[in-house]
Amino acid sequence: MKRVLIGGMHHESNSFNPIIAGEDDFRVIYGKDIFHNIRENDSISGIIATLKEAECEVIPTVFARAVPNGEVDYDFYMKIKNKIVEMAKEANEEKPLDAITLALHGSMRVRGLGEAEGILLEELRDLFPNIPIYSALDMHTTMTNKMYNNCDGFVGYKCAPHTDCTETGIHAAKMTLKTLNEGIKGTSAWVRVPILIAGEQSATATEPMITLINQLRKIEKQKGIMAASYLMGFPWADNKDSSVAVYVVTEDDQELADKTAIELAKLIWSKRNEFEFHTETYPQEKALDKAFKGLLEGNTPIYISDSGDNPTAGASSDCTDFIKLILSDKRAQDLKHPIIYGGFYDPEATKSCEGKVGQEITIDFGAKFDTTTSTPVRATGIVKSYFKDWSRNKFPKGDLALFSTGGVDIVLAEQHVGYTDPQMFVDLGLDPKEAEIIICKLGYLTPGHEALAKRSIMALTKGNTNEDLKSIDFKLVKRPIFPLDEDFEYDVVENLVNKKI
Repeated sequence: MKRVLIGGMHHESNSFNPIIAGEDDFRVIYGKDIFHNIRENDSISGIIATLKEAECEVIPTVFARAVPNGEVDYDFYMKIKNKIVEMAKEANEEKPLDAITLALHGSMRVRGLGEAEGILLEELRDLFPNIPIYSALDMHTTMTNKMYNNCDGFVGYKCAPHTDCTETGIHAAKMTLKTLNEGIKGTSAWVRVPILIAGEQSATATEPMITLINQLRKIEKQKGIMAASYLMGFPWADNKDSSVAVYVVTEDDQELADKTAIELAKLIWSKRNEFEFHTETYPQEKALDKAFKGLLEGNTPIYISDSGDNPTAGASSDCTDFIKLILSDKRAQDLKHPIIYGGFYDPEATKSCEGKVGQEITIDFGAKFDTTTSTPVRATGIVKSYFKDWSRNKFPKGDLALFSTGGVDIVLAEQHVGYTDPQMFVDLGLDPKEAEIIICKLGYLTPGHEALAKRSIMALTKGNTNEDLKSIDFKLVKRPIFPLDEDFEYDVVENLVNKKI
């Protein structure tokens, strides 16, 4: 019976967000408890199921996950990383390990340290130089030298929104099994492609991503190819590694890996000007006007994405310029149903609503963390509902409040949460199907919201996830890079990495 160590860390770290994500923000599962937390659309769950089905002895370590946020606290990261390494040592002393399969994000950054995944992989490789290491990755991975040099093979998600997490975990586990059972050595090639792409321009249900992903799937059917991935990078993290990457794993065939990675890099580079917003996208004032005019057609709810302050891409979720615009607009007060707005990360404002359902109160909310982009809102309104210890996917619990003012029902959150599921509104006593306008701090709509929306509009609001990448003050990103720079030559072969460096 093969002994395979598993574990992982999953966090998308936004370097423009001043919040430092710490232990209270993460859900951390240790040892065999990981087996009791199998869930849908989850890469570590796919890994576990596949390895167990193959009758491997699965050795669990640690799995840590949080909603995207600012960079991760150094001490917390070291605690988790050291625990994974320590448990790996103990397991190997008990009986030698045969392989390691991980579920990583790929764009987790640590305040004062830098990349997270590469450092973990480097330590594991130093400990286990002769056993295979494979990992599932998020599509928005930022590939680094340390990651590439210390892993036999990666495979990234192929869907955005990410609905194929389990399948990607299965894929990573199958690469592990192929190596163990057939003696196949994973051999990889990586090409850096100097492009920054906002996630909302790379939804896989639209072009050019349809063509790009179809090509990956076609290539993965070819003999000798274990995995092919477009790793789209994460634009809201200012670091020297930021870029798109092409990554290919073959069955011990460097020439095939190189050739395939070069072809895929040429393809995405040729389509760099085709990445655009496929949702209706406007400056915030025009987005609001379009929504109000759209109500005359009667197809509701109309969704507006507050895209510049999207917590699922690591924003602080407390920027207030857009809510101020709405509260100053008399049209909001004339609606049949209040606008639903999800929402604001503000522990103090949330707790000030506790025990006051039905009461009129005056509170200050917003701009508690990102104090440079906007200023707090002072408003008088009614506390409509309060939900104690709300949680989604077993993330850390926190209270929610529904505060109504100026024709807007505003969700206030004690924890840094994502507004990814309309069930949150239902939990607070609302019926989102009855709403005329729903605003979420999101980019593209997640499946639950998309199923409700009769129309979707993206507002180019300001915040830590500003969609206009040219307006961001990057300091560390390697130049030239598209679209910050447009008129430069790119040699694919010169950017091919196929050996330890």
